[in-house]
Amino acid sequence: MKAAVLVDVGRIEVRDIATPRPGPSEVLVRVTAVGLCGTDLHIFAGHANYNRDERGRPISLAREPQILGHEIAAVVEETGATVRDLRPGDRVVIDQGRSCVSEGRSPACEYCASGDSHQCERYGEHGITGLPGGLAEYVAIPGVNAVRIDGALDPALAALTEPLGCVVHASDVLLRTPARYVIQGGRGGNGRQVGHVLICGAGPAGLLWVQYLRNVLGYDGVLLVSEPSAAKRALAERFGAETIDPTVADLVDVVLARTCGRRVELLVEATGSGQMFASIAPLVRKQATVLLYGHGHVGVDLSVLSQLQFLEPALLSPVGASGGHEADGRPSTYVRALRLIERGSVAVAPMITHRYRSLDAVPGAFTGDHAAPDYIKGVVTL
Repeated sequence: MKAAVLVDVGRIEVRDIATPRPGPSEVLVRVTAVGLCGTDLHIFAGHANYNRDERGRPISLAREPQILGHEIAAVVEETGATVRDLRPGDRVVIDQGRSCVSEGRSPACEYCASGDSHQCERYGEHGITGLPGGLAEYVAIPGVNAVRIDGALDPALAALTEPLGCVVHASDVLLRTPARYVIQGGRGGNGRQVGHVLICGAGPAGLLWVQYLRNVLGYDGVLLVSEPSAAKRALAERFGAETIDPTVADLVDVVLARTCGRRVELLVEATGSGQMFASIAPLVRKQATVLLYGHGHVGVDLSVLSQLQFLEPALLSPVGASGGHEADGRPSTYVRALRLIERGSVAVAPMITHRYRSLDAVPGAFTGDHAAPDYIKGVVTL
């Protein structure tokens, strides 16, 4: 089969490699669409390496080249001997995480047993931690990791189940964490509701957060989005946010004006920018909730944390889309996220600005297009 293989930092080669064979509880799927994520770009550029040995040391690409791609829609090609609820031809989205539940380990580790499978003691992720990802013609995954798509949903849209699932999981963490100010349905607050939210960044994550807050959680308060890109600001406004161009207006001044000097009770940092992280303190109320959603924050002097510490915020850092499981072992967050896309509760089509029709187009997608002014989300379709 063909696969786009990351052979060195900044270099992807399309190669012919062996087609994997599914184990007894696995399915072989033919990939139909793969979303390109910021995490893929970080790994490609050498800013991150999540393929680690048992002591947590990074494994070089020279030793183990990687196949990226973890936002996967596919069609079942072959089922293992013990898989009873899927058949060839089924259209599915893939939970890329391997945990005690997906591997059938018993007893499950304490994290899987509590519904936090993304923190499984033996966790691995296709396309992230060295396991082969979706930028290939085929991938073999546990059968319970395949969630069936209802109807005729475009595979490119279905592939965005994973990033929406990350927002679903993060929202669940937000709602169950006691805090001084709460979103409707959250714990704590003693009647103090979040009335002002700031989302930093209107990339795919920020845009999904806008829609989830408005359309799923029913948040009807002030919702501000800081984003320098005009195209992304326009989409954030379409989804129900007020936007700020931080290259033109002073972000702190605007936040103070829109909150009558009180600042925001909830800040979602969705850029991964070190500069943005260092600027959080003057934007939030005392004992606000700060949700660190973006990754990277390169170049941050951690002394900026002292400014936050004096404000006593609730700092949350949820990651991933995996979590609890349905009765049949399938990942609940993926099921919920896929149904939101299928029902149109969260619109993902407007976010897809770049489509790539073959694996041969993948190297160019990583080296140039993502920096284009109109780029929001790229999807490879096969």
